[in-house]
Amino acid sequence: MGAVSIYLDVNVRVALFVADIHNDRADKAVNGSHDGLIVASLSVAEFSSVIARRVRTRDLHASEAQAAFANFDTWCDRHTSRVEVESIDISVATSLMRRLDLPLRTPDALHLAIIRRIGCTLLTFDRAMANVAHTLGIEVVKA
Repeated sequence: MGAVSIYLDVNVRVALFVADIHNDRADKAVNGSHDGLIVASLSVAEFSSVIARRVRTRDLHASEAQAAFANFDTWCDRHTSRVEVESIDISVATSLMRRLDLPLRTPDALHLAIIRRIGCTLLTFDRAMANVAHTLGIEVVKA
Protein backbone atom coordinates (compact mmCIF):
# COMPACT_ATOMS: atom_id res chain seq x y z
CA MET A 1 0.00 0.00 0.00
CA GLY A 2 2.97 2.38 0.29
CA ALA A 3 4.59 4.20 3.20
CA VAL A 4 1.61 6.37 4.17
CA SER A 5 -1.70 5.03 2.95
CA ILE A 6 -4.81 7.12 3.61
CA TYR A 7 -8.29 5.60 3.81
CA LEU A 8 -10.94 8.03 2.61
CA ASP A 9 -14.19 8.24 4.57
CA VAL A 10 -17.43 8.81 2.66
CA ASN A 11 -17.71 12.46 3.70
CA VAL A 12 -14.39 13.15 2.00
CA ARG A 13 -15.24 11.15 -1.13
CA VAL A 14 -18.62 12.84 -1.57
CA ALA A 15 -17.09 16.30 -1.13
CA LEU A 16 -14.67 15.58 -3.96
CA PHE A 17 -17.44 14.97 -6.50
CA VAL A 18 -20.56 17.01 -5.67
CA ALA A 19 -21.34 20.37 -4.09
CA ASP A 20 -20.84 19.98 -0.35
CA ILE A 21 -19.88 22.06 2.68
CA HIS A 22 -16.57 20.17 2.79
CA ASN A 23 -15.47 20.77 -0.84
CA ASP A 24 -12.49 22.99 0.00
CA ARG A 25 -11.36 20.81 2.91
CA ALA A 26 -11.54 17.68 0.77
CA ASP A 27 -9.63 19.23 -2.11
CA LYS A 28 -6.88 20.49 0.21
CA ALA A 29 -6.65 17.23 2.13
CA VAL A 30 -6.40 15.04 -0.97
CA ASN A 31 -4.43 17.38 -3.24
CA GLY A 32 -1.03 15.89 -3.93
CA SER A 33 -1.77 12.68 -1.97
CA HIS A 34 -2.84 10.51 -4.89
CA ASP A 35 -0.23 7.79 -4.43
CA GLY A 36 -1.46 6.33 -1.15
CA LEU A 37 -5.24 6.74 -1.25
CA ILE A 38 -7.35 3.73 -0.27
CA VAL A 39 -10.99 3.05 -1.15
CA ALA A 40 -12.75 -0.11 0.01
CA SER A 41 -15.32 -1.92 -2.08
CA LEU A 42 -17.78 -1.00 0.70
CA SER A 43 -16.87 2.65 0.09
CA VAL A 44 -18.07 2.50 -3.49
CA ALA A 45 -21.48 1.23 -2.39
CA GLU A 46 -21.63 3.81 0.39
CA PHE A 47 -20.75 6.64 -2.01
CA SER A 48 -23.47 5.44 -4.38
CA SER A 49 -25.99 5.39 -1.55
CA VAL A 50 -25.23 8.97 -0.51
CA ILE A 51 -25.47 10.26 -4.07
CA ALA A 52 -28.71 8.36 -4.73
CA ARG A 53 -30.20 9.72 -1.50
CA ARG A 54 -29.34 13.26 -2.62
CA VAL A 55 -31.25 12.64 -5.85
CA ARG A 56 -34.27 11.33 -3.92
CA THR A 57 -34.21 14.40 -1.66
CA ARG A 58 -33.81 16.61 -4.74
CA ASP A 59 -30.45 17.98 -3.63
CA LEU A 60 -29.00 16.66 -6.91
CA HIS A 61 -30.40 16.13 -10.37
CA ALA A 62 -30.09 12.65 -11.86
CA SER A 63 -27.67 13.98 -14.47
CA GLU A 64 -25.43 15.40 -11.70
CA ALA A 65 -25.52 12.04 -9.94
CA GLN A 66 -24.58 10.16 -13.10
CA ALA A 67 -21.68 12.56 -13.64
CA ALA A 68 -20.57 12.10 -10.01
CA PHE A 69 -20.66 8.30 -10.42
CA ALA A 70 -18.63 8.42 -13.63
CA ASN A 71 -16.09 10.91 -12.24
CA PHE A 72 -15.76 8.96 -8.99
CA ASP A 73 -15.21 5.65 -10.79
CA THR A 74 -12.60 7.15 -13.12
CA TRP A 75 -10.83 8.91 -10.25
CA CYS A 76 -10.77 5.74 -8.14
CA ASP A 77 -9.35 3.72 -11.04
CA ARG A 78 -6.60 6.28 -11.60
CA HIS A 79 -5.72 7.46 -8.10
CA THR A 80 -6.67 4.90 -5.47
CA SER A 81 -6.01 1.34 -4.41
CA ARG A 82 -9.11 -0.77 -3.85
CA VAL A 83 -9.40 -2.98 -0.77
CA GLU A 84 -12.02 -5.70 -0.47
CA VAL A 85 -14.06 -6.37 2.65
CA GLU A 86 -13.00 -9.68 4.19
CA SER A 87 -14.90 -11.93 6.58
CA ILE A 88 -12.49 -11.00 9.37
CA ASP A 89 -13.56 -7.35 8.91
CA ILE A 90 -17.16 -8.31 9.66
CA SER A 91 -16.08 -10.20 12.78
CA VAL A 92 -13.94 -7.30 14.00
CA ALA A 93 -16.70 -4.76 13.24
CA THR A 94 -19.16 -6.87 15.21
CA SER A 95 -16.76 -6.98 18.14
CA LEU A 96 -16.28 -3.22 18.01
CA MET A 97 -20.03 -2.60 18.10
CA ARG A 98 -20.51 -5.10 20.93
CA ARG A 99 -18.05 -3.19 23.10
CA LEU A 100 -20.96 -0.80 23.78
CA ASP A 101 -18.60 2.08 24.63
CA LEU A 102 -18.08 3.07 20.99
CA PRO A 103 -20.80 5.04 19.17
CA LEU A 104 -20.61 3.06 15.93
CA ARG A 105 -23.00 2.08 13.19
CA THR A 106 -22.24 -0.88 10.96
CA PRO A 107 -20.62 0.96 8.01
CA ASP A 108 -18.22 2.93 10.22
CA ALA A 109 -17.36 -0.17 12.25
CA LEU A 110 -16.56 -2.01 9.00
CA HIS A 111 -14.40 0.85 7.75
CA LEU A 112 -12.48 0.94 11.02
CA ALA A 113 -12.00 -2.83 10.93
CA ILE A 114 -10.57 -2.57 7.41
CA ILE A 115 -8.30 0.31 8.42
CA ARG A 116 -6.94 -1.70 11.35
CA ARG A 117 -6.38 -4.76 9.15
CA ILE A 118 -4.45 -2.94 6.44
CA GLY A 119 -2.70 -0.51 8.79
CA CYS A 120 -3.43 2.83 7.20
CA THR A 121 -4.45 6.32 8.30
CA LEU A 122 -8.05 7.60 8.25
CA LEU A 123 -9.12 10.83 6.56
CA THR A 124 -12.57 11.85 7.80
CA PHE A 125 -14.49 15.03 8.58
CA ASP A 126 -16.68 13.13 11.05
CA ARG A 127 -15.53 14.03 14.58
CA ALA A 128 -17.30 11.08 16.19
CA MET A 129 -15.61 8.62 13.84
CA ALA A 130 -12.26 10.35 14.36
CA ASN A 131 -12.70 10.07 18.13
CA VAL A 132 -13.48 6.36 17.90
CA ALA A 133 -10.49 5.88 15.61
CA HIS A 134 -8.24 7.59 18.17
CA THR A 135 -9.68 5.36 20.91
CA LEU A 136 -8.76 2.34 18.80
CA GLY A 137 -5.24 3.63 18.15
CA ILE A 138 -5.90 4.47 14.50
CA GLU A 139 -4.09 7.52 13.17
CA VAL A 140 -6.36 10.23 11.77
CA VAL A 141 -5.27 12.87 9.26
CA LYS A 142 -5.84 16.39 10.53
CA ALA A 143 -7.81 18.09 7.79
